[in-house]
Amino acid sequence: MKVVVTGSLGHVAQPLAKGLVQKGHKVTVISSKAEKQKDIEALGATAAIGSLENVDFLVAVLTGADAVFAMVPPNFAEPDQIAYYSRIGSNYAQAIQQSGIKRVVHLSSYGAHLEKDSGFILGSHKIEGLLNSLSGIAITHLRAGYFYYNLYNLIDIIKEQGFMAANYGTDDKLILVHPEDIAAAALDELETAATGKNVRYVVSDERTANEIAGVLGAAIGKPDLKWLTFTNEQTQERLEKKGVPVHIAAKLVEMGASLHSGALIADYELHKPAAMGKIKLETFAKEFAAAF
Repeated sequence: MKVVVTGSLGHVAQPLAKGLVQKGHKVTVISSKAEKQKDIEALGATAAIGSLENVDFLVAVLTGADAVFAMVPPNFAEPDQIAYYSRIGSNYAQAIQQSGIKRVVHLSSYGAHLEKDSGFILGSHKIEGLLNSLSGIAITHLRAGYFYYNLYNLIDIIKEQGFMAANYGTDDKLILVHPEDIAAAALDELETAATGKNVRYVVSDERTANEIAGVLGAAIGKPDLKWLTFTNEQTQERLEKKGVPVHIAAKLVEMGASLHSGALIADYELHKPAAMGKIKLETFAKEFAAAF
């Protein structure tokens, strides 16, 4: 197949592109950075240097391809993240329609079923809606869980206070995922014939916050490490003190509150994947200890 991969050489896109090439597919990787061209070509893929903000560029790259892996690269410089997601999602929808491509695998997020109160995840909800409005196209939304590497954001508070904390924690359940497991699921979907609009949850492990603290604590020599639950106000204040802009902190707090209430994983509980990913918390704990 001819497959287009977005996300440059990021945590998910790189192992996905590598896997596709190894399976014998012709892969084009979109990147906004010309300096990535050499590394993309070293994988055995073709580099398409350009911007997802440019619909004409997207149409040109997608035309003639059999499938596309579509994701929204993080861009925290954008003042309105939801508007950014909506804009890129609209560009994808236009380019998919105009190029005639028939198979789309979209990297979405757990919680994308929610129409409000989900923080930045509302952006994924909006893109799912935009893509689902297209006809004659097979789409799979990969709803990825809580990325393991988000736990790195709690290293500071462990070092400063001796515990983990957010406005979710204690016995709250987190559905965790490693980027390599997302790449494996994306590769599987791209090679699988599909019709209509589909959702597939991608999760590597399920643990309570305190179970996570126990495993990570053991890995960093703090076996009694706990994960406390702060109030929304405490969390907002801490984020602002760390230099996070007020409006971004507010969205993070909103997302955390939704996780704490269980709303963020409610649909996941009804539609769990047939199999979990391979990379469990204990394996990630080694990466966490190295970063710590």
